[in-house]
Amino acid sequence: MGGTLIEYRANGRTARGYLATPAGSGAGPGNGKGVVVIQEWWGLVPHIEDVTRRFAAQGYVALAPDLWDGQKTTEADEATRLFMALNIDDASKKIAGAAQALHAHGAKGKVGVVGFCMGGIVAIHAAAAHPDLFGAVVDFYGAHPHVHPAWDDLKAPVMAIIGERDEWVTPATAQAMKDKIEAAGGSCTVHLYPAGHAFFNDARAEVHDPASSRDAWAKVNAFLAASL
Repeated sequence: MGGTLIEYRANGRTARGYLATPAGSGAGPGNGKGVVVIQEWWGLVPHIEDVTRRFAAQGYVALAPDLWDGQKTTEADEATRLFMALNIDDASKKIAGAAQALHAHGAKGKVGVVGFCMGGIVAIHAAAAHPDLFGAVVDFYGAHPHVHPAWDDLKAPVMAIIGERDEWVTPATAQAMKDKIEAAGGSCTVHLYPAGHAFFNDARAEVHDPASSRDAWAKVNAFLAASL
């Protein structure tokens, strides 16, 4: 099952991302829907490319924008530097451009956006900034101190995936987000798992929780199928 790096237009500039399509994954003609996959702070690393291919295998046209413009790392100190230097307006434009690129590759209607770690809250921000493009948001344990979505503009339903032992994005943090979304008239469902932060990342054995990941993946696919 393959994917490829592509270039696409984002706010008049050229961005790049990793594209995976149902045809390339052996999933046949696909379901006509699209998903934007948002990276963790490490960058557009092989794990995110793999998740993008997994969505293609489920029938989606999937694209992971490269928010770091080619930079990637396995070192926490460097990832922290990139994370704190995040330009959320630039990231949001790249994500909106990725949604439009999905349409050019066969996706119809509003698309889903799924983000991991930093990417989770960035996904929500992008969906609020571009409600005409996104019809569903999945936030895997997302947070960033400088990212503040416009909750009143968020129209897409949100599913939050949270580890009960996550010391960074705690269940209380997730509940506070849910309260903000619902107070603004939106919809948010929170699923808690007996795991820590980044438990879905199977490229990091020290944090990965296979059982929780399998259940979360099933819930994500059911949520996207019902929402898009």
